Amino acid sequence: MPNLNPIPHLLTFRCGRFLPLALAASLLSIATQAQQPTVTAQDYARAEQFMSYNTQPLVDHVLGQINWLDNDRFWYRTLTAQGSEYVLADPARKARTVTATPPVAPAAANTQQAPNARNEVVSPDGRLAAYIQEYNLWVRNTQTNQKTQLTTDGVKDYGYATDNAGWSSSDQPVLRWSPDSRKIATFQQDQRRVGDMYLVTTNVGHPTLKAWKYPLPGDKDIITIERVIVEVHPAKVVRLQVPPDPHRGTLSDDISSSGTFDDVDWSADAKQLAFVSTSRNHKEEKFRIADAQTGAVREVFEEKVATQYESGQGAINWTYLPKNKEIIWYSERDDWGHLYLYDATTGKVKNQITKGNWVVTQLVKVDEQRRQLYFLADGREPGNPYFTHLYRIGLDGKGLTLLTPEKGNHRIEFSPSGRYFIDTYSQPDVPPVSVLRNLDGKTLVALEKTDISRLAATGWKAPTPITVKSHDGQFDLYGLVFTPTKLDPNRKYPVIDYIYPGPQGGSVGNWSFSAARGDNQALAELGFVVVVLEGSCNPLRSKSFHDACYGNMAENTLSDQIAGIKQLAQKYPYLDLDRVGIWGHSGGGYATAAALFRYPDFFKVGISESGNHENRNYEDDWGERYIGLLTTQDNGASNYDNQANATYAKNLKGKLMLAHGMMDNNVPPYNTMLVVEALTKANKSYDLVIFPNATHGFGQDSPYMTRRRWDYFVQYLAGATPPHDYQMQPKPDPRTARR
Repeated sequence: MPNLNPIPHLLTFRCGRFLPLALAASLLSIATQAQQPTVTAQDYARAEQFMSYNTQPLVDHVLGQINWLDNDRFWYRTLTAQGSEYVLADPARKARTVTATPPVAPAAANTQQAPNARNEVVSPDGRLAAYIQEYNLWVRNTQTNQKTQLTTDGVKDYGYATDNAGWSSSDQPVLRWSPDSRKIATFQQDQRRVGDMYLVTTNVGHPTLKAWKYPLPGDKDIITIERVIVEVHPAKVVRLQVPPDPHRGTLSDDISSSGTFDDVDWSADAKQLAFVSTSRNHKEEKFRIADAQTGAVREVFEEKVATQYESGQGAINWTYLPKNKEIIWYSERDDWGHLYLYDATTGKVKNQITKGNWVVTQLVKVDEQRRQLYFLADGREPGNPYFTHLYRIGLDGKGLTLLTPEKGNHRIEFSPSGRYFIDTYSQPDVPPVSVLRNLDGKTLVALEKTDISRLAATGWKAPTPITVKSHDGQFDLYGLVFTPTKLDPNRKYPVIDYIYPGPQGGSVGNWSFSAARGDNQALAELGFVVVVLEGSCNPLRSKSFHDACYGNMAENTLSDQIAGIKQLAQKYPYLDLDRVGIWGHSGGGYATAAALFRYPDFFKVGISESGNHENRNYEDDWGERYIGLLTTQDNGASNYDNQANATYAKNLKGKLMLAHGMMDNNVPPYNTMLVVEALTKANKSYDLVIFPNATHGFGQDSPYMTRRRWDYFVQYLAGATPPHDYQMQPKPDPRTARR
């Protein structure tokens, strides 16, 4: 038999004698390390200069937060190389005035603050503030501080206006005030039979148990809401005459994702409340109108889809127009997200308002008098389909007008009167320009033109926009590539794929200019090429594009990522396809582990952070929306089985680091622990980073995780030795210090 023990062959002969085995092994190790390249602390420090806390302070004349005054005047602060300056703009005078100090806004009303003021919702007239106390709804008079209890039968897990989506919760009430400040649309939230989720603190002494209601896919009982209208004076609860609705929204997996009670719309006279009920699997939407006085509910129409319905991107795009008994409704029925005009009496479509191979993202303003609406849309103009523009169109579908013609991604903010809007537009590689326009799109005042000359002087460069084909050749895919500022095209560079697979978002996310996108450029400075690609299965394109992974979230856009990277290697020969790594957070953590398990011959190194590796262990609404309701066959198998990363952990060949915060109340850490258990049982080596008291985003532990991420890719993808325990140094922009 051959000798399977390699150690005897490592004997080293010197001066006629054999060295001891241990010493020989040690010398061999030293020799090996000597041959391995070293990345120094100075190299890390240089890379860190490309993190946002070092790049953003070198960017000047960015439009600051808008503070509106009377007559649509406004002021903002902009940062400059010398510090900061304040700008007062007046649309009527078409004037921009620079001041040394901020203008003084009109004196605030004499209101009294309550201890829980941050968890109050103030009425439109500013006189009342609604809040929750002992599971019941109360109001506080902001002038006198007098408190009035509005409901009396709220109890634990069956309270009024309580905020809990499982993955997100707060002490702020979820409600919508009527325009006259006399009524409140809200609900009594029933989670009495819903299962609990548990987290335990790490500390000296007895740990603290955190328990809250957190339904899972397939649970018999999920959170439901019983819709009510609460009259303020005198206090009275009017229950809407409909069965309880699942805790669902048309926009996302929450009923307050926009910051208020979603999918409800008061009539101007507060006599009617329009609302939409979403089915548990997001396949059925029912538009209803309630009588605010009696609670009687009229069914107007419903829309059913084969996969999942959504009402837009970033905003709910339906509106009730009671004056003309009409409804503006959002639908993807022709494979693109568009607006339709409905008859509120008959529930029939009057006409399609927008049409074409592009997608409406947000309905931002309706002018009932002129019968026009203003909306944001992507993909209508040539070039990058993710660039957003503002348009105007008649409710009859005629007179479509582009109001922001400049190439780029446009961010819009309307003035209080709705007569003007601020437009800031940019591209990933072109800094922003901000202007004030009237409703015809005419520029009235040039506000700011961002100056990146100080940033560029450091050697900084923008990422390169790219276009590739999807794995099936059906779609054009768009993304960004980050290369070292001192790129040597004759070298071979390892590739790092940063991934967030959605399906509610994408890897690039924001297509506006940014001085730093996470640590993508910083990693590139350490000798990598970083690829960020929007794969099919993500939003902002056609519905068929978005639904490409419906029912199979384990696809994670990975086929597109691989196809895209291979195409890039043909264009850029310096990409080394033998050294491809991948990393991501949350859904990206899920995708990273899946990449290492399902494509082990392509992805060699992965870092999986806070991943939802087992969607039967993640909140009910995400999985049931994008995978469907959990169904079990006679043999016990379910449609969620092949979505679980633990099932494929045995396929691991490369290096995998898993990281999770043990107080993660979004994606509970048991998701990662299931993968750890599977890897252990399969006798696979892996690395694990645990943050005992961190939540989903790691918080103050984030710089440590960034450094560990750099170390891991440097060591295992680049084959180099990282510096020992480099200390990241995040810091605030010195210009934002108080004067």
